[in-house]
Amino acid sequence: MTPTNPLRDIEMSTLGNGVRVITEVMPHVRSVSVGVWIGSGSRRETTEQNGISHFIEHMLFKGTTTRSAEDIARSVDALGGNLDAFTAKELVCFNTKVLDQHLSQAFDVLADLVLHPMFREEDIEKEKGVILEEIKMEEDSPDYLVHEIFSANFWKDHALGKPILGTPQSVRRFDSRMVRDFYNAVYTPANVLVTAAGNLTHAGLTALVSQHFDSLPKGDTVPLERTPSTHARIALRNKKSLEQVHLCLGVPSYPLPHHERFACYVLNTLLGGGMSSRLFQNIRERQGLAYSVFSELNPYRDTGCLSIYAGTSVESAPKVVESIMKEFRDLKQEQVNDEELRRAKDHLKGSLMLGLESTGSRMSNLARQEMYFGKFFTLDELLESIEVVTADDVQRIAQTFFDSRQIALTILGNLDKFKIGRESLGC
Repeated sequence: MTPTNPLRDIEMSTLGNGVRVITEVMPHVRSVSVGVWIGSGSRRETTEQNGISHFIEHMLFKGTTTRSAEDIARSVDALGGNLDAFTAKELVCFNTKVLDQHLSQAFDVLADLVLHPMFREEDIEKEKGVILEEIKMEEDSPDYLVHEIFSANFWKDHALGKPILGTPQSVRRFDSRMVRDFYNAVYTPANVLVTAAGNLTHAGLTALVSQHFDSLPKGDTVPLERTPSTHARIALRNKKSLEQVHLCLGVPSYPLPHHERFACYVLNTLLGGGMSSRLFQNIRERQGLAYSVFSELNPYRDTGCLSIYAGTSVESAPKVVESIMKEFRDLKQEQVNDEELRRAKDHLKGSLMLGLESTGSRMSNLARQEMYFGKFFTLDELLESIEVVTADDVQRIAQTFFDSRQIALTILGNLDKFKIGRESLGC
């Protein structure tokens, strides 16, 4: 692929077995960020496998046929770079950032840990203990826990609603056969993407990828998961040890590749994306009901959720819900004025441009565009897509999303006799 626009020097190649390689040259920097992306995450797991994608991500750092866990940790540290990984609902990423002159050594480590894991039984047993502690640590964090309870109810009976870390029950069941079978099914060329941004050449990186990944047997393409339905449930969870009440309220929204996604981003920014947003100004600044309040979009390949989080006192919780409903009603009934629309667009444009300044964020951006769109947008195209959003678009999406029958609510805290019902969610 030749660069389609001089503003982004992007090239793409595909190896014979199907592994894709995408680079963006940034000649003015001295670093390179490179990532190996696996195109399926925790939503591909069955209930028995829940948490296995994240477990495998951990296991790949435990040693390969030629390197011990310590060798892996030391090799990139010694170059002054970093080596990292994360698991999400729809992808897993292993990535490194190093000085341009160290790219081949760092990529050698990255490819080795992805392609030649040992999965030793004793390492698996040890790592289970580590992950069980990670689960406990997250469950001690109420803002994490309220989102997990919310997701489990909102995406009921679907893998999107299950925790990425798994549950203590599912993690304890993992053994080397389960781990190997899942790894072999998912780490196949059609499901592997390598992206890099920084001071490098496309030919140079493609040669490195080819050297390591050419021998990966073709395997099957990974089947698409079923689209989940959403559930408008109200869930109250009592946790006596908490000082605050944590609430998460959400509605279904559009999938990530949807043609109206930019209007969704503008709506989310107006509603709860920053200090000048309506929720922050009304709930925190005017009424003093919460320290933390924000909205966020969680779009996936085939579905999405717009959710609002707030931490408040048990006495103020009904007032916070009522205030959120008022913002929903206002956005449905009245068009946003030009000044507020302009602020939201400029906020979005600013975060987008600042977000693409580093090699790491460009490397991630390449992967997401390929995985979700199969094409690359220039910065100008993205800015223009934000610019053309109108007040009409925002109002129409608010009218579509903010439907009382679709609203799900989860409240976690020392609730005692606290009650709230569907009648409080009228908008």
